[in-house]
Amino acid sequence: MKLFTVGPVEMYDCTKATGALQNRYFRTCDFSALMHETGGMLKKTLFAPDDCHTIFLTASGTGAMDATVANCCIMQDRVLIVNGGTFGKYFVDICKYRNIPYDEIILDFGVILTRDILEAHIHKDTTSLLINVHETSTGQLYDMQLVSDFCKAHDLYFIADAISSAFADAYNITKYSIDATIVSTQKALALPPGMSMVLLSKRLYEERVCTNVVESMYLDFKLYVKNFERGQTPFTPAIGIVYQLHEMLALILNEGIENKISSTKALADHFREHMQNINIEIPKYPLSNALTPLVFNKINAITVYEKLCAEYGFYVNPNGYLADKLCRVGHLGNIKKSDLTLLALALGEVTKDVCK
Repeated sequence: MKLFTVGPVEMYDCTKATGALQNRYFRTCDFSALMHETGGMLKKTLFAPDDCHTIFLTASGTGAMDATVANCCIMQDRVLIVNGGTFGKYFVDICKYRNIPYDEIILDFGVILTRDILEAHIHKDTTSLLINVHETSTGQLYDMQLVSDFCKAHDLYFIADAISSAFADAYNITKYSIDATIVSTQKALALPPGMSMVLLSKRLYEERVCTNVVESMYLDFKLYVKNFERGQTPFTPAIGIVYQLHEMLALILNEGIENKISSTKALADHFREHMQNINIEIPKYPLSNALTPLVFNKINAITVYEKLCAEYGFYVNPNGYLADKLCRVGHLGNIKKSDLTLLALALGEVTKDVCK
């Protein structure tokens, strides 16, 4: 089995070995020091200011999205949501569930997000923008400078799901004045799922989180910020993943975050060149380095996915709302150009076979 998925991804031997160790007791000074150091490394890799708050949640990325909306948006707000696919719709569904007033930008497949589209949906009462940095269901990478300028022009809180984009695409919290960043362990960090991190700006924390009454004990960010003063979480964290995260962030800092992103881009470029050679369509909109969406107009994408699994042991991501049309190939984790070359050859054989 070889994972060319966007998450979970192929893990590295060193972090797999760390994850296999006996979990340690965590209410200790040593673990507190590890947590503080890990938080500092996370800020450094995402270019976050020192005064931002870091929340460590034992939850999936969706859990962190839900928690972020619960803590950072109130019923008196009116949020603007970019819905370009499955994960943009998650924000819509969360706001519906939590009775947060919202306006929705529905981007049809292939439509590129522009300033004109954003401006057409702004309301005089809008307070926040909720967006996926990269819509994982389609591979479209949104222009963070454009979004940042829009938020500044309208004095909006900038809340970003960077779960599948962080550490794969250039991302700079300070440069783009991002108020909330959501990341998770099972994507470019190449760790098991189960832990997500939210980085909050000082202004968002003080103006929304501190005064918000969250109808959840487990998801209340105020408890996490208070406990992190002593390097702890209010409830039991995913202890093993914390050690793996510390190790992975140290490796990324040693490599250099720019080099990490460049190496992921090189994998993406290598695979996309192969797709041009075998005439498989790739959308024309801006793409994340994290994955390549493959469009199948004449054959069923689910059939391609199933044959890759059954005949080659290669796993790519099928799609939810574009299931018959789209497969997604991830470029994250412990994969090499040679692995992607083999996948490209397999795709060539599978598509020829299906078209017979």
